[in-house]
Amino acid sequence: MRNIGNKEIIVNFNKYKSLLSELVRRDIKIKYRRSVLGVLWSLLDPLFSMVILTIVFSTLFRRIESYPVYYLSGMLAYTLFASGSSYAMKSMVSSSGIWKTMYVPKYLYVVSAVLSNFVTYLLSLIVLFAIMLVLHVPFTIFIIFASLPIAILIVLTIGAGLVMATLNIFFRDMEHLYRVFTLMLMYAMPIFYPENIVPASFKFIQTYNPLYQIIVCLRCCFLYGQLYPMYPLLYSASFALILLVIGLALFYRYQDKFVLYV
Repeated sequence: MRNIGNKEIIVNFNKYKSLLSELVRRDIKIKYRRSVLGVLWSLLDPLFSMVILTIVFSTLFRRIESYPVYYLSGMLAYTLFASGSSYAMKSMVSSSGIWKTMYVPKYLYVVSAVLSNFVTYLLSLIVLFAIMLVLHVPFTIFIIFASLPIAILIVLTIGAGLVMATLNIFFRDMEHLYRVFTLMLMYAMPIFYPENIVPASFKFIQTYNPLYQIIVCLRCCFLYGQLYPMYPLLYSASFALILLVIGLALFYRYQDKFVLYV
């Protein structure tokens, strides 16, 4: 195994930036291949799910002000993490025909999978902003500060993607297990229900969940028009950086063996 330092990672990243952008474009094209509406589904998917869940749950949870914005600000962040890390997990296997025949830093496939889902997230924000206009949710200066938790979310997703991509090379059952995990994660977080209905004995799931802490920050910016508290931001940032370091270390430790298992 080669020991690769931070400097070499940065040099490689700068060297292959153009390739990374091409991989992102490829991933987006593959995602919407043979689709009549294509990238418009990035807008329609969150819109349809918001309409359905608003009809079902807004009557149950009348205490949630501007329920569609509450739902979308949480669900879009969850979708970026779940879809981004899932695509990243499969990226090494699906792109094996390329990296087995030519040298490309393998982590670029993981990063491109996450960034292509980030593009979808940015497009989905159009729906969120449109709903904010319809519901007269004010656009405040704090929306700009949403960029920081979004950046942390990307780092968290890349870290999870690196870990899962490595594990998936050796244990293909991880794809099925991870799908179950992300589904459990969605229902464990107050995305479409209010957090105050969660029993005290299960509050730790929210407190120690970095993804939910990011959602708290985003709701402060988009829904409540205020700056988020420092704890959820710092906690999620620390968790994301640690996971990224673990993911890189695991990925680089075993990447030379990937060719033997695909």
